[in-house]
Amino acid sequence: MPRGRAANFEVQRETILQHAAELFASRGYTGTSMTELATAAGMSKALLYHYYTEKYQLLVEIAEGHIDRLLALVAKVSEVEPVVAARLPRLIQGIVEEYAEASYHHQVLVQDIKYLDPRDRKRVRAKERAVVEEFAQAIAARHPSLASDRLEKPLTMLLFGMINWLFTWFKHDGRISYAEMADLVTRFALGGLQKAAD
Repeated sequence: MPRGRAANFEVQRETILQHAAELFASRGYTGTSMTELATAAGMSKALLYHYYTEKYQLLVEIAEGHIDRLLALVAKVSEVEPVVAARLPRLIQGIVEEYAEASYHHQVLVQDIKYLDPRDRKRVRAKERAVVEEFAQAIAARHPSLASDRLEKPLTMLLFGMINWLFTWFKHDGRISYAEMADLVTRFALGGLQKAAD
């Protein structure tokens, strides 16, 4: 009779996933071994295989899990704020704050998505596009003149270009907190979009 799962099985998987995200972010997916992952998680390699049967499984869960959380954020903002034009500040603030808790996951997505097999990569990219589309719609609704010039998508990508690379330079223990940075990015982006719309 097969042994049942321990009560803390999902908690342990999440802990392993966090260690994997940090190692993949610092060493790269290909530069990290299952032995190193087991050591970081404080367990034997055999026990690690009880939770994750292969390293690739970790990569998929890190990349797709990050995007799924962003989709959940977008859905929550849509639920709380039914007026599309009013969603943009909440979306910007929310995504910057999400990155505060998921900087390693985001870094893995950016640098290691190329290692996903075509089917997995296509699925993750489709989810990314859905997030981008929500931001583009919010920009278009807030600034119809930008939409009429078909600028909402390029401006969305500029916005993501600014946010997506925060992990390369922003320090958690620096002078500005992540909450303050989220507010700063929101004000900076909204002001810039208003200028572009004028």
